[in-house]
Amino acid sequence: MVTTWTGGDPDAYLDAVTPAVRRRDAQTLRELMERVTGEAPRMFGTSVIGFGEYHYEYPSGHSGHAAAAGFAPRKAASTVYLPDGVGAHADLLARLGPHTTGVGCLYLKDLDQVDLAVLEEIVRRSWERVTDGTFGQRARESGS
Repeated sequence: MVTTWTGGDPDAYLDAVTPAVRRRDAQTLRELMERVTGEAPRMFGTSVIGFGEYHYEYPSGHSGHAAAAGFAPRKAASTVYLPDGVGAHADLLARLGPHTTGVGCLYLKDLDQVDLAVLEEIVRRSWERVTDGTFGQRARESGS
């Protein structure tokens, strides 16, 4: 999720999301992430709704900022970004319900089929880890 804040309107973006199930899930994810982070949503790039930010630095010295929590309502599934990597949440993912994963991404096709309390705990744990001032990596480098 390396890109920049764009200043776009998250409400307008979410209102235009299709299909309808993805729009419904996007509203649920927005509310969940606002509750967990206490941050207002902002557009990060052209299709990511981000909350807060953290600083990362690669061993090479390259550094930047990324959303500390975020999601993207894609046509095939909603993508929830976990900057600390999905491995850090294996215990909770086992209880979540139907999902697939990438290194730092959680893919959800229908939030009605997952345990939202478990999802909220995953987002909360990730948020706390990447905003506590000690996390400075990206999911691929975290070893989680």
